[in-house]
Amino acid sequence: MLEYKAARYGRTLTKVDRAFPSSQVCSACGHRDGPKPPRIRAWTCSACGTRHDRDHNAGKNVKYQGRRMRAAASRTAPPTPGPGALARQRAR
Repeated sequence: MLEYKAARYGRTLTKVDRAFPSSQVCSACGHRDGPKPPRIRAWTCSACGTRHDRDHNAGKNVKYQGRRMRAAASRTAPPTPGPGALARQRAR
């Protein structure tokens, strides 16, 4: 569903690997605090002391990882057309 919506609106969808430890990494300092059982909903980073909600922290980490992946791909791939390119193709 996300793929066709991204294509419809001229957006880029980046898939982050399922094995990425998004809920184990502190989004403030990057320290990997280790696995936690699902019942742990909030935790404090042992390195910087930042308090995290598990889901909110994981969401931030997935967003940052997706941006890093997209930046790395743009350095190695030719530029992609902008958001208006799809609409121009449809108009032809």
